[in-house]
Amino acid sequence: MPKLFRPLLIASGVLLTGAAIVAPAGADPAAESQVTLTVARGEAGAPVEREVALSCQPRGGTHPDVDAACEALAAVDGDFDALRAQESPRMCTKIWDPVTVTATGQWNGRPVDYTRTFGNSCEREGASAVLRF
Repeated sequence: MPKLFRPLLIASGVLLTGAAIVAPAGADPAAESQVTLTVARGEAGAPVEREVALSCQPRGGTHPDVDAACEALAAVDGDFDALRAQESPRMCTKIWDPVTVTATGQWNGRPVDYTRTFGNSCEREGASAVLRF
């Protein structure tokens, strides 16, 4: 009878050793930089008019200009409040037609939860490549 259990014992040991070596999925959350961006008319942030995904690590998503958006976020280490207006030949009117942008997700493994209301769509799009969607 002991000879019957020996192969099972060895197989169990091999399986347990293999499980200890394999890293769990998402073991390096610091590398993840993915956010969902939304825009809505008004100051409430709902109903959502448009939603895009932006992934900078790895690059991808449905954002219309992933490279420019990721470069802008990298320049401020993912701090949406620090995004600066890009120089643009376009001038925006001061007509109050508010739009609210949200960003949720992760930047280098840190949570992102950003909400900002702009005076109108022109101001939002002029604020940063990240918000041009």
